[in-house]
Amino acid sequence: MGQLSAFESVCRTGSTLAAAADLSLTQGAVSKLIHGLEAQLGVALFLREGRSLVPTEAATAFARDVARALDLVSRGALRARSTAAGGTLALAVLPGFGTRWLAPRLPAFLEANPDVALHMGTRLEPFDLDAEGFDAAIHYGAANWPNAHHLKLFDEALLVCAAQSLHGTRLADLASRPLLQLETRPTAWRDWFAAQGHSGPLPQGMLFDQFAPLIEAAVHGLGLALVPDFMVQKELAEGRLTPWAAAVPGAGGYYLVWPKARDAYPPLQALRSWLESC
Repeated sequence: MGQLSAFESVCRTGSTLAAAADLSLTQGAVSKLIHGLEAQLGVALFLREGRSLVPTEAATAFARDVARALDLVSRGALRARSTAAGGTLALAVLPGFGTRWLAPRLPAFLEANPDVALHMGTRLEPFDLDAEGFDAAIHYGAANWPNAHHLKLFDEALLVCAAQSLHGTRLADLASRPLLQLETRPTAWRDWFAAQGHSGPLPQGMLFDQFAPLIEAAVHGLGLALVPDFMVQKELAEGRLTPWAAAVPGAGGYYLVWPKARDAYPPLQALRSWLESC
């Protein structure tokens, strides 16, 4: 475990010196752990260039696997320590949902369930809940997560909004503005304009992997945003974004999903009951 932790830290921080500070070890101890891991595997994980260590292609791939494994072990240890008190709940959330909808409501859940230790991680795509050690996840789309139970939270409503400098009153105005894109929803703008009866060409805009930076780009006038309405309530209230029209139904909904084998797990039951009352 020491060798793997040192290896992951060097890959993440970029040097044995930074890894030593990260792990509260000496630089020599980190170097010794790296040499020991290379000897055990029988392969060189780094290219030595002076005092620098450059990960090989194999090391970069291995580091991703090691990081996931260490995270799984860490969450398992937390679960073992907190079981006596009331149990721990490992929840995977979509980043935008977690920060904009769930986080403001979590104090109420924790106040009602003080013995539950909640640990959250972010995931953008469906994954194997059991393999990654999560008790449940927040999922967007349909009730189609394999081998899982589903609790529907709400349907999505999409809102077109922009900074005042880019706001328009006609559909043609919008079709002439840069349209900010989300990687996981490549057809969102095309589908939205088609629903409004517009079939002409559409301009492109910056591409983002998450809603948070996309919303910030819209605030600063870099393009129009097509986003779930609950994610921009603060910006709308502060006048930093202006809606073009009322929100329209999105293509999916938000669900809590969990493995069927975890159905009777008390912390998960507490979360389900609380979400049903939100």
